[in-house]
Amino acid sequence: MTLESSKTLGGVGAILVAVGNFVPFLGLIGIILVLIALKGLAEVYNERGIFQNALYAFIFGLIGIAAAIVLFLSMFATGFFMGMTPTPPTPPTETSLLGFIVSIIGVLIVVFIFYVLEAVFYRKSFTLVAEKSGEKMFNTAGTLLLIGAILVIIFIGAIIMLIAWILVAIAFFSIKTPPPSAEAPPPPPP
Repeated sequence: MTLESSKTLGGVGAILVAVGNFVPFLGLIGIILVLIALKGLAEVYNERGIFQNALYAFIFGLIGIAAAIVLFLSMFATGFFMGMTPTPPTPPTETSLLGFIVSIIGVLIVVFIFYVLEAVFYRKSFTLVAEKSGEKMFNTAGTLLLIGAILVIIFIGAIIMLIAWILVAIAFFSIKTPPPSAEAPPPPPP
């Protein structure tokens, strides 16, 4: 994969991740494009850590989503969800409401932990890209992504992460392509 194709894939992918805040399917496509672009940059810059850290981040993100789904579904299966059980419906009690609230808090804590781990590894990947490419905006975007993941508990974190992904897109498109090496012309024939 060339530097130019990695730049384009990464930039478009980061834009789709940013739009994915509103249309989740596009976010998944975008993060896959960013992952492919980072794989290409890892090859171009001969730095395996770029792709490895991004892959770990992607895996943590998938685990977080899977954990949230499993925990949420288990709330239904165990009857914690507002007193619902497989038996005839009963009105919610304080105990069932408390169980529901504790379950929701548990799901949010698990998702939050994996969200922060995902951001930590994307930051590591973007820091390596910044070092190798000279495009310092990757550092800024990685830091904002981590801050946003930590602050996602309050709404401002989601906005910070949106800004971070926009900066990632700009950083991808801003990577400077080295000029073609000027080879010395062959010596004239004698």
